[in-house]
Amino acid sequence: MNNYRFTALVLILMCMHTIHSQQIAVLKYGGGGDWYSNPTALPNLIKFCNENIGTKIQPKPQTVGVGEVNIFEFPFIHMTGHGNVFFTEEEAQNLRTYLLAGGFLHIDDNYGMEPYLKRELKKVFPNKELEELGADHPIFNRKYKFEEGLPKIHEHDGQRPQALGIFHEGRLVLLFTFESDLGDGWEDPSVHNDSEAVRLKALQMGANIVDYAFKS
Repeated sequence: MNNYRFTALVLILMCMHTIHSQQIAVLKYGGGGDWYSNPTALPNLIKFCNENIGTKIQPKPQTVGVGEVNIFEFPFIHMTGHGNVFFTEEEAQNLRTYLLAGGFLHIDDNYGMEPYLKRELKKVFPNKELEELGADHPIFNRKYKFEEGLPKIHEHDGQRPQALGIFHEGRLVLLFTFESDLGDGWEDPSVHNDSEAVRLKALQMGANIVDYAFKS
């Protein structure tokens, strides 16, 4: 596809993005990592957001591949997993175009994906680095206040939770939540036996992320 046709297609799909402005998709990627993990997480987060922050998100999240052109239909894409991540050069270019065109990607490390993800993000943004978000960043001060920044949901190896981001022209286009396991806290109570307090904290942080992505 030549550049003119591709640009025109992106513009058409971004119009669709505006029409379907409150849709969420799970990112399907290669490399063998379990991109499909935490199957109850997003439906629960969507339900929480619709009931508490005024969103009207479709209850069932969609699935979209990194290299698929319909990625542009979704203003918010969620990515998770435990293991390897791999993007082809074409997929990396597609993801970069999506993010620069107004899309938002939230990546929640389900424990173990961090080294592979950082390697692949260099294909997406060769000249950008992940930057840690301070507790004063607006994403922690939406409807729900997190004065200490990203909350810790599950303990693995004693490391502190980190919210890392990639910015373009001052806009946060990619958020990587690391050593937190937000998605585990979004899952059905029976999956991890988390307390209601822990689940609520995870859902509230997730709602802040959704609200920020839709309104920023």
